[in-house]
Amino acid sequence: MEILKKPILTEKASALSEKSNRFTFSVNHKANKIQIKAAIEKLYGVTIVAVNTMVVDGKAKSRYTKAGFVSGRSPKYKKAIVTLKDGETIDYYATL
Repeated sequence: MEILKKPILTEKASALSEKSNRFTFSVNHKANKIQIKAAIEKLYGVTIVAVNTMVVDGKAKSRYTKAGFVSGRSPKYKKAIVTLKDGETIDYYATL
């Protein structure tokens, strides 16, 4: 099972990492906090203080097409916000 899918690089996540040394990742839906902590520490070589997880619901999407009105949802995903020890940081672009 691949635990880490990708880092989340939004404006909100970037502000969180600059302000409070917290980094955001999209993770496997079945992964727990212990598995997420171990995977990030192994991949990036950092010390993690805390892991917070949440399941983000998909947004409702709709559009008009030639065939008529089409509606659906974007998929839901699990997000993990990890807090690192003071003085440590993750460089997404060097490791990936």
